[in-house]
Amino acid sequence: MSLRNFVKFWIGLCVALLAAPAAFCQWDDGPGEVPYVPTPMEVVEEMLKLANVKPGDFVIDLGCGDGRIVVMAAEKFGARGMGYDINPERIKDSNENAQKAKVTDKVKFVEKNLFDADIAQATVVTLYLLPDVNMRLRPKLLKDLKPGTRIVSHSFDMGDWKPDKKVDVNGRTLYLWIVPKNGQIKTN
Repeated sequence: MSLRNFVKFWIGLCVALLAAPAAFCQWDDGPGEVPYVPTPMEVVEEMLKLANVKPGDFVIDLGCGDGRIVVMAAEKFGARGMGYDINPERIKDSNENAQKAKVTDKVKFVEKNLFDADIAQATVVTLYLLPDVNMRLRPKLLKDLKPGTRIVSHSFDMGDWKPDKKVDVNGRTLYLWIVPKNGQIKTN
């Protein structure tokens, strides 16, 4: 991400956090506090396309918010999935969104800290977390995920772990990593 885009992103995020009503943006309790800032739907779709999601995939969204990524993965791409969030209100929202989209047979939402989530069955993991949370989560991803599992992050990288692909969507950066066979990551 260029310095200019980085500064623009942080200014935009700060403005959104200050201007957003409590129902739109709140801090979850617990370790790794992450603000709830929904990913725009066009970015959700591009995240799923970047991960090449298809029927047969199992998508896990860590910090799922209102469940929009998992719901779209099921509704538009035919995948199954699970979302984890520490906030019970977000889980309630996720389940309501799954009902509206008629995908409750394909998705599940669990109230749990993302560091305690069972992610081993994932073929795709999606993230919209803060940089320090991504870095603390990285060892778990490398340990628990099978080689070939795709990880897509909205806006934030994984430090020196070089992404396999990086794309820009309407001024937002998306990162894709493929979990390596030997656990040895490509570094910048």
